[in-house]
Amino acid sequence: MKIQRNGQAQVLNEEQFQELMSVFSPSDKLLFGICYYTSCRISEALQLRKEDIIGDRLMFRASTTKNKRTREVKISSKLAVLILDIGLPKAGYLFPSRDGKTHKSRQAADLALRKACDYIGLRGFSTHSFRRSSLTKMYRAGVPLPLLQKRSGHASIANLALYLDIDRDEVDAAGELL
Repeated sequence: MKIQRNGQAQVLNEEQFQELMSVFSPSDKLLFGICYYTSCRISEALQLRKEDIIGDRLMFRASTTKNKRTREVKISSKLAVLILDIGLPKAGYLFPSRDGKTHKSRQAADLALRKACDYIGLRGFSTHSFRRSSLTKMYRAGVPLPLLQKRSGHASIANLALYLDIDRDEVDAAGELL
């Protein structure tokens, strides 16, 4: 569990995700929806610009990704609904700062999440929970690790594996396959 920025971010179950989404502002709902539905990092989502939406894809530019490689992710039907419901700016950052000169800060996004978590009584979650949750959910649904790695932009499967929430029952059940 993550406490005071220490430890690993908790994985959201579907009910927790929906509850958080219901209390976010429209802008934060879109921001964290992008993090969840594309498995991206918060810093990648915050730096998205209107121009990074190309047809049915979101492009995460090399200059904004941790590994400095451009990555494209298809906009899922659930994310498309969020985009339509909330709307987008005509140009510039999807999540502009208050002064409009740059993008919203990670600290501002973190504060919005902490306020929402406090409001509904969730503990141990961080902005990284959305990335971990989406990758864990796809892994549990049987998506192969190389596909998850391609989607998330992890440099290695070993790094990706650190994100996945694998419980003891799953480990025990794996042994029964032998």
